[in-house]
Amino acid sequence: MSESFDVVVIGAGPAGYPAAIRAGQNKLKVACVDEWKNADGAYAFGGTCLNAGCIPSKALLESSELYQRAKQEFAIHGIKIGDVKLDLAAMQKRRASIVKSMTGGIAALFKANGVTGIQGHGRLLPGNKVLVTGADGAERTLQAKHVVLASGSAPIRLDAMPHDGKFIVDSWNALEFDAVPARLGVIGAGVIGLELGSVWRRLGSEVTVLEAMPELLPMADQAIAKEAQRHFKKQGLELKLGAKVACAAVVGGAVEVIYSDAQGEHKLEVDKLVVAVGRRPYTQNLLAEGTAVVLDQRGFIQVDEHCRTAAADVWAVGDVVRGPMLAHKGKEEGLMAADLIAGRYGEVNYKTIPSVIYTQPEIAWVGQTEEQVKASGRAYKTGVFPFAASGRARAMEAAHGMAKIVSAADDDEILGVHVIGPMAGELIGEAVLAMEYSASTEDIQRTIHAHPTLSEAIHEAALAVDKKAIDAVNR
Repeated sequence: MSESFDVVVIGAGPAGYPAAIRAGQNKLKVACVDEWKNADGAYAFGGTCLNAGCIPSKALLESSELYQRAKQEFAIHGIKIGDVKLDLAAMQKRRASIVKSMTGGIAALFKANGVTGIQGHGRLLPGNKVLVTGADGAERTLQAKHVVLASGSAPIRLDAMPHDGKFIVDSWNALEFDAVPARLGVIGAGVIGLELGSVWRRLGSEVTVLEAMPELLPMADQAIAKEAQRHFKKQGLELKLGAKVACAAVVGGAVEVIYSDAQGEHKLEVDKLVVAVGRRPYTQNLLAEGTAVVLDQRGFIQVDEHCRTAAADVWAVGDVVRGPMLAHKGKEEGLMAADLIAGRYGEVNYKTIPSVIYTQPEIAWVGQTEEQVKASGRAYKTGVFPFAASGRARAMEAAHGMAKIVSAADDDEILGVHVIGPMAGELIGEAVLAMEYSASTEDIQRTIHAHPTLSEAIHEAALAVDKKAIDAVNR
């Protein structure tokens, strides 16, 4: 006999667990099924984001930045602390404790919102049934009025670089090194590759990043990308662009990487190699025959603008569907689906999804790049403000980077905002809100920003759009 629920969510990552909680808030009977296991074999809610992605990587980024600042910057502030030593074990213990606290918090939130959390593998059957297989092989069937598929994504692995978890590793393995590699290779200069490369470079690794694309961060505004490249080079990250990796193999306790670029074929020898070439939707054993759920050619579940699949009352959200693989995008889709299921209003504005790279300096943007606006043929104007002219940034010893705004020439609508600099990930929130309300550049110009703050950079960039900047030369 099957158990009945109004909603069954498969996946308790950043798309799935918010969907389950919101469904519970909407007074629906909800179950959330998740099969994530950590290295110790223990089940944990939170998916990749909380266990092996967003949260642990930010913990290490913060710790490694403090270590670097203590070594290189504190003396400038007049703080003398002597010889700075790294205790990687303590750093990793802190990371693990943060992860454990966050994942345990989801279980508590489930209980508070009436969500039944179930640990095991969930598989959608025809008729909106979900087969749950536990760690011991025991099976149970859940009957649902609605099913939300939120199975997430997994790192892409390449046959030419066989993953062994020790020498050739993925992003999860790279967060759990118990020693700093003397030489670290990273394949892929995307968000994950740059963040992981930054962590281990700060802690002492000689880091080489191999990127097949001829330019860094092609998805970002190129003025921002060029500024980022300059800073990464200054920090000692060796970026090799246009470098196409043919293969990698473990030889004599090291990894030999063969790659080619415009100058020909090369061999790179490193102690560890991180393969960070992207992620793929995770649908392994997710769908039984006859569910009517359709996958596209790349393996993503096909959905409409409201995340409905081709199967009646089956929804899909997060990394397993189209769009950027971002935790906050998945969260909003999960909330939308749960509200629509309850007969409430739900919507996601895909034009105002921010992106953040938590390097130093941070990089963040929302909306269109200057290159995209130019290609569209729409007349536009831009304004740039350097953090070198920010009193707050100078006081923080972080006066590097810039804020840039791209606006329409005809009606002054803000089309894109791009920031590289201190706390860019926090600053971008103002831009998202402004664009959500279709704000004009003048709206930000006439909004009072506290002084001295980093947010003044957004204000000054808006003024610079119309050549009215006060604290920088208008160009």
